[in-house]
Amino acid sequence: MLMNLFKFKGGVKPPTNKTQSLGKPIAVAPLPSRLVVPLHQSIGGTPRPVVQAGDKVLKGQLIGEADGWISAAVHAPTSGTVVEVAMHVQPHPSGLDAMCVVIEPDGRDAWIAREPIDYKALTPEQVRERLQQAGVVGLGGAVFPTHGKLTASKTVPMEEMVINGAECEPFITCDDLLMRERAEEVVRGVGIFRDLLQPKKVLIGIEDNKPEAAEAMRAAVKAVGENFEVISVPTLYPAGGAKQLIRVLTGKEVPASKRSTDLGVQCFNVATAYTAWRAIAHGEPVVSRLVTITGNVHEPRNYEVLIGTPMDELLKLATPHPDTDGIVMGGPMMGFLVPEPGVPVVKATNCLIAHSERLFPPKAPEMPCIRCGSCAQACPHELQPFEMYWFSRAKNFGKTQEYHIFDCIECGCCSFVCPSRIPLVQYFRFAKSEIWAREREKNAADQAKERFEFKLFREEREKAEKAEKLAKAAAAQAAKKAAEAAAAAAADNAPAPATEAPAPTEAPSAADAEKAAKLATIQAAMERAKAQREAAQPKNTDHLTPEQQRAAEEIESRRASAGLASPETPANEKSE
Repeated sequence: MLMNLFKFKGGVKPPTNKTQSLGKPIAVAPLPSRLVVPLHQSIGGTPRPVVQAGDKVLKGQLIGEADGWISAAVHAPTSGTVVEVAMHVQPHPSGLDAMCVVIEPDGRDAWIAREPIDYKALTPEQVRERLQQAGVVGLGGAVFPTHGKLTASKTVPMEEMVINGAECEPFITCDDLLMRERAEEVVRGVGIFRDLLQPKKVLIGIEDNKPEAAEAMRAAVKAVGENFEVISVPTLYPAGGAKQLIRVLTGKEVPASKRSTDLGVQCFNVATAYTAWRAIAHGEPVVSRLVTITGNVHEPRNYEVLIGTPMDELLKLATPHPDTDGIVMGGPMMGFLVPEPGVPVVKATNCLIAHSERLFPPKAPEMPCIRCGSCAQACPHELQPFEMYWFSRAKNFGKTQEYHIFDCIECGCCSFVCPSRIPLVQYFRFAKSEIWAREREKNAADQAKERFEFKLFREEREKAEKAEKLAKAAAAQAAKKAAEAAAAAAADNAPAPATEAPAPTEAPSAADAEKAAKLATIQAAMERAKAQREAAQPKNTDHLTPEQQRAAEEIESRRASAGLASPETPANEKSE
């Protein structure tokens, strides 16, 4: 049907190079010698391994459990034995290692017991949980867990649901072949998404250079009995970007600070809808995907490939030319050279391009920016790449953020049109990675500061609590001693009062208790001194026997002959 389409700003028209891999139907890649399955294959948390070396697994068996809501499970691509759970190089521009489950196939390719379900008998939350447990993620490149996108906004009604079949990147044809050969299953998967989000309209956008795919999808929509609209959109890179396709089909421009659901629209890839249908209707988790093998090869073709298949083994199926010197994962605009030929196929792998200097000649040396503005004119997000380039090169990352560097989708349009041959996207990736690294360092420092400050607070609190307890104990002890001393003094030195003293109206303060304790201590010391003096005085000298009297006189005479004063001699006379 005819529909009023909109345009997005910028965009380029690079050579498509799609016809090479469209001549043959989809083929099934054979079992590889071993499968290296990374646990982290989607945006969000890293799944936790639930197997260990020596375990026997079946095809579709859970090997990585989802870690949190924004995470997706990982499954064994075939039956066999787990060789190890260890770090291996992942297909990423960084070349860093990731935790992987290595499986040695047994050749049987035996499935787990698959249980198809009637999703209409489940609640929407149960359907989303099923999709998460099946490992369904966005297969258009973003690999965002699909179940996380299947909740409509609570405040904005869902107006349109956009299904992305544009596939605008050069060389890639896996979605084209999928729609041609398996259109009905794609449409049924779209129906699952429709039932969960309840949009008013479902729009399936396909670039106008794929007439066979568009016709197959229209026939499938009619056969299933749906009212989805299949719309051909102009071929312009990057029309396959989610925000760009939403703009073309609905006229809505999604700001960088908002999600598309805030505008009442959501977007899914056709391959994502296909895997969702297989997961729900056939009980099959995501263990394979379609991959385009093209580039510097004799026989380019699309294959259904098990996740974890080494890329060099897969590339051999297309018979690469002898001068092949690398593998590009993705298209030539947004793809990258993999760090090693043997890295595994992951859920984000939609295309492998055999690289050679004949196919991709080395770029001429980078020249200074002349500020022509061509990059700004081509940018689909209306950014100013030349400004971001200057600040990225100067490592002034704060200014790059002022120019909204994180709105950049790294589509490569700016690099494609730059007359100075500046690899602008590489500068932007560098700036983003540095900003992320510094943000992580800042967060770590802030957390360390918070822990240190809390430690000091806890220590001060414990000291204050201890001092308070000691003060209370000392006050109680002092009050007790004061009461005992007062009672003893009253009993020894004063008669009991005729009337009882009135009860105190207020409890003694800590200072009064301390003063009373000191007075009680002084009084007790005086009492002890008095007792010692009394003990030192002669006793029983009044009634002596004659023998005791004579002994005493003899002692006194000896003291006198020795020059010692008698006890009655005054102290001031002893020196005379």
